[in-house]
Amino acid sequence: MATGKNRAEREARERARVYEARTRLHEARIARRRRDNVVGVSIAVAVIALAIAGQALFYSVGPGVPEPTVTPTPTESSAPAPLLPSEDPAETPVPTESPVPTETPEG
Repeated sequence: MATGKNRAEREARERARVYEARTRLHEARIARRRRDNVVGVSIAVAVIALAIAGQALFYSVGPGVPEPTVTPTPTESSAPAPLLPSEDPAETPVPTESPVPTETPEG
């Protein structure tokens, strides 16, 4: 009977060892998934931040900056002359277009 008792104890120890190994493997997989998620999100946030910073620099410092243009300041001599009463744009006649004669083919 001693051999039967030893065999049952040995099988129980083997089952406990296999169970413990599966439990550690499961916990390690969970930890790896969590770590992978943290690394992935961190990389995504870094890429997005670099893209935003690159766009901001491109449009504030780089070739995307609009070139400044010189606008002349109006002076008294360059002011438009006031319209005379006869030069009122509302009163000027609008030229009408005359119909263009078309040629008819002779046949």
